[in-house]
Amino acid sequence: MTGTDDIVNAEHLFDLTGEIALVTGASSGLGARFAKVLAAHGAAVILAARRVDRLRHVEREICDKGGKAFAMALDVTDSSSLPGAFDRAEDRFGTVSCLVNNAGIVRIGKPLEFGREDWQTVIDTNLNAVWLLCQEAGRRMATAKRGGTIVNIASILGLRVTLRGAAYSVAKAGLIQMTRALAVELAQFAIRVNAIAPGYIMSEMTESYLKSENGQAMIKTIPQRRYGEASDLDGTLLLLASPQASGFMTGSTIVVDGGHMWAPV
Repeated sequence: MTGTDDIVNAEHLFDLTGEIALVTGASSGLGARFAKVLAAHGAAVILAARRVDRLRHVEREICDKGGKAFAMALDVTDSSSLPGAFDRAEDRFGTVSCLVNNAGIVRIGKPLEFGREDWQTVIDTNLNAVWLLCQEAGRRMATAKRGGTIVNIASILGLRVTLRGAAYSVAKAGLIQMTRALAVELAQFAIRVNAIAPGYIMSEMTESYLKSENGQAMIKTIPQRRYGEASDLDGTLLLLASPQASGFMTGSTIVVDGGHMWAPV
């Protein structure tokens, strides 16, 4: 902590040297971007996802630029694999001090026709897995007595709803409330828990919709009249990942959506 008269420049404010970050869903899209941004600012990054071939590509990109990265196969819905995954991360770099819960899926359908299996898959991936990852990371951070930060990737659909997206909205709403509850419970261990709620961001998952006729019509309802790019989340991620920049923030959910949340209906 610095004194009230001390000014820390941005280079040091967002310096993540010494931090060890684990990013789920890091094989493509936002997860790959998050991993690259964290590594570019000094963090050693564990890349976790099911598609190992893609992880290796991201790993090479980071290492070729002088960063530190380790690709690790992980299915976040396989709870029995989580302790071993964290063990491998610790063997490579040390205790994870920054967990970015980015892995997620979308399934859409009319509520009265939505299958139980689809519902369970969405909840297991987007909510239950995050809870278990937070538990595993939190226990290890507390034992190491070094503190840390958890960044949960939520969505504006956890704060509002859209047609045929009930399961996803419910899971993301639960994630936002989980963020608040864990922030209160884990503060005693110097662990901060915050969330980012992106609006519509161009990615592998959203591209087909955003380029469709319905997607183009939706974009016209966003006050900034555009969808977001992955780079629009860089600053928010760095803010929440940096103990210098957000040391007094916990339990917060930051909306990054071009004003979509507040647009007149």
